[in-house]
Amino acid sequence: MTPAVLPRTLWFTRCPVPTATGIAADRQWLTDEFATDGISVRSLQDASPDADRAAHYTHALPGLFREGGNVPALWARSRGEHTRLIGLTWIEERQTVLVAPGSGIRGAEALRGLRLAVPKHDIAIDFWRAMALRGFEGALASAGLALEDASLVDVPADGHTGQWAAELAALRRGDVDAVYVKGALAVEAARRAGAEVAVELDDLPDRRFRVNNGTPRPITVHQQLLDEHPGLVDRFLAVLLRAADWAAGQPDEVARILGAETGAGADGVAGAYRPGTHLTLHPDLSAERLGLLAAQEAGLRAHGFLPEPVDVAAWADPEPLRRAVALARRTSAHLSPEEPS
Repeated sequence: MTPAVLPRTLWFTRCPVPTATGIAADRQWLTDEFATDGISVRSLQDASPDADRAAHYTHALPGLFREGGNVPALWARSRGEHTRLIGLTWIEERQTVLVAPGSGIRGAEALRGLRLAVPKHDIAIDFWRAMALRGFEGALASAGLALEDASLVDVPADGHTGQWAAELAALRRGDVDAVYVKGALAVEAARRAGAEVAVELDDLPDRRFRVNNGTPRPITVHQQLLDEHPGLVDRFLAVLLRAADWAAGQPDEVARILGAETGAGADGVAGAYRPGTHLTLHPDLSAERLGLLAAQEAGLRAHGFLPEPVDVAAWADPEPLRRAVALARRTSAHLSPEEPS
């Protein structure tokens, strides 16, 4: 059989959150890895205007690696796109339920009977809405409650600029009692709005209550690339493992990169990502993470976000990561002490 011709370009895309892909891109390691093959490595976010940026959600681009939220990744697979799950991370990215200042609302039990903001965006897959529903669901479940124990209020997001802007505006107006937010920009937005924290989901000891779009966060690749060029997939993952190893010893640099990735200031980054975040960028496909992603799949399907079920176990292919771990170890062993890592 004639070997498949190497692609001229490999694409990657990541969400504006902590990812090994973002670290590797900042260090130029992805570009360097494939330069000798004559393969350019390009970011979908930084590509020219004619690039298919919708592929970040649809993954309808065979040469694309994606490290981002699980809602679009599951949605793309559910719609029939031939992707494979090749890694999962679990990175705590501050998730909170906010309430109006002076409301006195504190704790998950206090959400009973409240009006909870659920945004509506005019996009193909409304991951913002999914995040709010799953965030409130987790908070309520931690107190033995369900969404039915509160009142869900649709909040149209069109016409609002900025993450969480529509929900926080509804909170200021008194149209809703509570808003779900997550991440560095949410920390900054909450401070500007003067909102108070009613529930810190990150403080809940059971991870099941924190399952959401970014927990766990998948790394996916198109089946076509994996079939035709498995070695390229292995090498890409090996670079991500190298980036995660490097990040573990560089907390200040990771904070800098997170500021660039998220668009947030130092206070937002510090408020969203607890000490030790730089140690958590390594992907795996452990039974625990696969089980948590399966719980997310079931939750999304129950809320109507997935047109067809996704068998998470069947979607996952552990072999590329296994090979990448071995490759990364061999590469590390061959690096001289003076060679930058």
